[in-house]
Amino acid sequence: MTNILLITSSPRGPQSLSTRFARDIAESLSARSGGAIIERDLGAVPLPHVTAAYIDGRIAPPEARTPEQIEAVDLAQSLVDEIQAADVIVIGWGMINFGPPTQLKAWFDYITWPGVTFRYDATGPMGLLPSKKVYLVTATGGVFSEGRNAPFDFQTGYLTHLLGFIGLRDIEVIRVEGTLMSPDRAMAAIASTEATIRAALERAA
Repeated sequence: MTNILLITSSPRGPQSLSTRFARDIAESLSARSGGAIIERDLGAVPLPHVTAAYIDGRIAPPEARTPEQIEAVDLAQSLVDEIQAADVIVIGWGMINFGPPTQLKAWFDYITWPGVTFRYDATGPMGLLPSKKVYLVTATGGVFSEGRNAPFDFQTGYLTHLLGFIGLRDIEVIRVEGTLMSPDRAMAAIASTEATIRAALERAA
């Protein structure tokens, strides 16, 4: 049984290709293994952005935390618990202004937690989360995997770095790109992504 954590972050709801393909992966894995899907739709139900309540609360002794700090730390702990319980993590996001949406950035801000998901030792940072498979599904209107726009893809490398920083290094990036260039390019991009996902799931079988 494979338990899947599905994180989606597009504000476009059912029209989002990143959400569509991320859900396709999660549902395929669940159907194959009989595992449960835990979904956080950050586009529909955004997390509050990090405030001093979380920054101060996570270093305060539990008995000394204010009600606001307790709420913020409990939220972060629930997000980390979801990751810990998952065997596979599927994350979908669409590029916004060359980077990830703030909804997804807020999720990372909570789970990147000193002493819980990473720590520093004499050799540098060490991720504390156990290794597990992560699928990153990214949607872009233009083509950013290669060519003249490649230097402006500020999201893929950034998010793979954040995941690796907390210990999640088995990452497969699945792109659907060029969808706003023309109707024909959009259809070709969708077909290409569907083929990429089929191949990825066959490798995982």
